[in-house]
Amino acid sequence: MIPGPVRLFGASDVRALADELGVRPTKKLGQNFVHDANTVRRIVRLADVEPGETVLEVGPGLGSLTLALLDAVGPDGSVVAVEVDPVLAARLPATAAERAPGRVLHAVTADALRLRPADLPASPTGTAPSALVANLPYNVAVPVVLHLLAELPALRRGLVMVQSEVADRLAARPGERAYGAPSAKLAWYAEARRAGPVPRGVFWPVPGVDSALVAFTRRPDGDLGDEAARRATFAVVDAAFAQRRKSLRGALAGWAGSPARAEERLRAAGVDPAQRGEQLDIGTFAAIAATP
Repeated sequence: MIPGPVRLFGASDVRALADELGVRPTKKLGQNFVHDANTVRRIVRLADVEPGETVLEVGPGLGSLTLALLDAVGPDGSVVAVEVDPVLAARLPATAAERAPGRVLHAVTADALRLRPADLPASPTGTAPSALVANLPYNVAVPVVLHLLAELPALRRGLVMVQSEVADRLAARPGERAYGAPSAKLAWYAEARRAGPVPRGVFWPVPGVDSALVAFTRRPDGDLGDEAARRATFAVVDAAFAQRRKSLRGALAGWAGSPARAEERLRAAGVDPAQRGEQLDIGTFAAIAATP
């Protein structure tokens, strides 16, 4: 097919397509469809999507962001869109053909929380997705990001739209109020930052919470250790934040076997046992996990 200009959705287009499919956004699936063309253009720009790139999108819904991504990657790139709703997933190829002729879209009907590399279609160029760009359902945003970074090592960067409070937690630094297990675990894989707010009015239906963008760039492979080291480190992170108001000596007592043993391991890692988990960066958690 000869590439033609991409026609993005407006609010009336989104409503018309939803009516055609008999779709009504559901809270269960966290569906809030973006209907503003300027917003999807902004997301693609902030994500630094390049021509010829393969991009992974999760939760494409009716395809508003999908069309902007297809426009950015051009005829030499592709978009892999993973959608759990079979009705929406089945309609995406036709939407792309109608509004982004000559672009390559792979629609995958799957739950992103269970996605594996083998579930992704083979790219004509042999290129795995290098970027994640998505409007993520609020209720599964954190586990989806962590799962995809663990399963898809070719993902080098990403830009995700999430609930504003979730954005705070993902991008928080040690010592900040929002810093917790999600912040530390994402930091194992990538450097993250807030990339700006998203107004409620660009969604249909209008959500009852604020949204924000989080950008991340993957760390060098093996920067903090292998898969065994990651599992061990995440166990320490979970223990530390399960009782975040306790000192690490107390919070890690169950993990280490006793408060005294926790103190021994903390001191061996150069950590004050009176500190709390919210004060430690992911490298320090990894050091604690590695102590004998």
